[in-house]
Parts: sequence; structure tokens; C-alpha cells
Amino acid sequence: MSTPTSSTSWLPPVRPEYERSPELPGDVVAEAPLPVARRLMAQSWLRKTLIALVLLAAWELAARVLNNDLLLPGFGATLNAFVQGVLSGELLQKTAVSLSVLLRGYLLGVLFAFLLTSLAVSTRIGRDLLSMLTAMFNPLPSIALLPLALLWFGLGTGSLLFVLVHAVLWPLALNTYSGFQAVPETLRMTGRNYGLSGLRHVTLILVPAALPSILAGLRVGWAFAWRTLIAAELVFGASSGNGGLGWYIFQNRNELYTDRVFAGLAAVIAIGLLVEHLVFDTLERVTVRRWGVQH
Repeated sequence: MSTPTSSTSWLPPVRPEYERSPELPGDVVAEAPLPVARRLMAQSWLRKTLIALVLLAAWELAARVLNNDLLLPGFGATLNAFVQGVLSGELLQKTAVSLSVLLRGYLLGVLFAFLLTSLAVSTRIGRDLLSMLTAMFNPLPSIALLPLALLWFGLGTGSLLFVLVHAVLWPLALNTYSGFQAVPETLRMTGRNYGLSGLRHVTLILVPAALPSILAGLRVGWAFAWRTLIAAELVFGASSGNGGLGWYIFQNRNELYTDRVFAGLAAVIAIGLLVEHLVFDTLERVTVRRWGVQH
């Protein structure tokens, strides 16, 4: 018979004890700072500036290779034409005319989009109406409605406002309605518990929660309206004898002042960049990012 094994042989091995002294603050190794180049490239504005400089250099190089100012003026010639247009006041006056019409059409489009989406989230008929109208008119280019606008409103501001409202209304309505649909049901129930309904429920509950989608729709609507306005002015020229940037570009193209054409295009791009970064980025920073709705 086998002898019973001692009970101590079944015990697990014991790790040896040891003491570890806590690290003192002076013992902490400081993290090495990032190189200057990496710190600079972490700045978004610097990266965008470098991209712009590369594009300008490519433009100037292409102009020098082509060596024909009638087809492609260089950056220096375009800058000179731009400065002359600003100093003479002509470019500023054309810009003011375009922006005046643009802001009116844009605000009308925003108003109609808000009313349509508010009706869509409140009633089934409104939802069906929004779905049908956006399916019909959103794929339709705004400039394609210009002949009809000229027939209805004549050669003037009314035609421009008509096509601008069409350009803004549908993308903004779609983005806003999508944002409303994504609002959590708990927030909707909170609003109903407080007795909110109709327009008050939309403005106090749905709009703040759907603000990122609404802001995206405002950006898209602005871009659509801006390019629609320039295209419309290029088609029928001056409005009531006083044209905007599109007319400025069209007129100088007819007179073969290509440097002024590029100056007008540069003004269109500059205004687009200013509105994008100074208006929409600021609005996003003081609303959705500050409130934690978007990171």
C-alpha cells in the first residue's frame, strides 16, 4: 500500500515577498517634447495655408509654361487686376449687388425650409408632402428653372430670388428633416411631458438636438445658392441695369480681359471661403461644439 502524501506538497508555491519604494516626483521622467515641425504641422490653418501656396505656385508655373495671358494669366496679373478692381470700386460694387440678392434669396429659402420641415414632423400629410416635393424638385438644377423664372418675373431681381429659393430650399429641408428624425425618442417624450407641441416642440426640442444636421444643410444651401446666383447672372447679365459678379465676369470675358475674369472668379472664391470659415465655422464652434452635440 502506498503511503499517504504529505498535505504540504499540495500547496501552491509562494512567491517571495519584496518591497518597492514609491517613486518620488523627481524620479518621473519628463516626456520629450515634439519636434518643431510636427508641432507646426498639427496646426490646421498652417496646413491649409501650405496647400493654398502649392496651388498658387502650380497656377503660376502653368501660366509661365503656357505664356499666353489671353488664355491663362498668371497670379501676378490676376492680383493686379483684382487690386485695380477694388481700388476703382467696380469690383466692390458688383460684389455688393450679388450679396444683396443672395442674402435675400437665402433667407427666404431658409424660412420656407423651416416651415416645410416643421409641417413634416408634425403631420403625416406634411411628411408626405415633403417627401413628394423633394423627390420632384431636388434633382432639378436651379439654373434649368431660369427661363421659366424670366417668363414669370421678368428680367430682374424676382427671377434671381426664385432660382435662389429653389437652390436653398430642398437640400436644407432634407438635412433638417433627417436631423429631426434622428432626435432620440426620450427627448421627444420630455418635450411632450412639458406640454410642448407644434411649433414650440420643434423650436425648443427638435432644433437644438438636430443642430449639426441643420448646420450642414445651411452650408450646402449656401454653396448651392452662391453658384446658382453667379450662373444666373452669367446667363442673363445685369439685373435692372445693375449687374453683380456674374455680370462682371461675363462682360470682361466678352472684352477679352481675361485677368479681370480671373479676378472676378477669385472674388467668388474668396467670399465663399470667408463665409465658410468666418460664419459657419464660428457658428459651429459657439453652438454644437460648445454644447457637446458634436466633437
